[in-house]
Amino acid sequence: MLLADKVAVIYGGGGAVGGAVARAFAREGARLFLAGRTLTHLEAVAGDVADAGGSVDVAQVDALDADAVARHAARVVETAGRLDVSFTLIGYGDAQGAPLLEMKRERFVEPISTAMQAHFITATAAGRYMAEAGSGVILALTAQAGRVPYVNTGSFGVINAAIEGLCRQLAAELGPHGVRVACLRSGGSPDTPGVEEAWARHAENAGVPKEEWWATMAGKTALRRLPMLADVANAAVLLASDHATAITAEVTNVTCGELFD
Repeated sequence: MLLADKVAVIYGGGGAVGGAVARAFAREGARLFLAGRTLTHLEAVAGDVADAGGSVDVAQVDALDADAVARHAARVVETAGRLDVSFTLIGYGDAQGAPLLEMKRERFVEPISTAMQAHFITATAAGRYMAEAGSGVILALTAQAGRVPYVNTGSFGVINAAIEGLCRQLAAELGPHGVRVACLRSGGSPDTPGVEEAWARHAENAGVPKEEWWATMAGKTALRRLPMLADVANAAVLLASDHATAITAEVTNVTCGELFD
């Protein structure tokens, strides 16, 4: 198993992406600590992990609360002895669906602020323990809009570009301590409720059926398909594993070839 005995914290572990990553990490042997604001969502994912024989702990933690994140990280290390992987997968709020000229400042700015605060707080909390231990992996998820602009996506592309920039700087600062930092850049998984909702809105704005919008998006890729949640989760397993020990300061392309790096 690729993550045997690894201790992993997933913020937003009760969401669609967080849950998919949690199940994949558990399948590969990781000891999981799921954190998020809604216990019922976390407990549902934890139930799946436990039923499959995995080790899992849940905690109600707001990723924007630095003190709460610090206390949780300390408890993880106290309980498990170390912290090997940290992955932040929380939601950022509504950031898409209107041209910038028609968008209110708050709707544009607030998701950016949420994303950057959450990633800074969680990454630095984990990074302190990892740097002291001399090893660890900090992961983030972005999307193709962080590199290629799309109309009516509001602050979404800006959020992704900012997360990638933060990860590069963290990689430079933490690398000498043996800590890796990497992103997965997805093309958008249609089996994710948030993506489905956003794309339905884009399809409506374009005046086409939702299925036609999805087909158009898939047609842009080299593989003529879209990356599903399982694809993203499996890529995260690889980046978190010791098979990727030379990969840091990198954005891994999980777009099925929509982008050619």
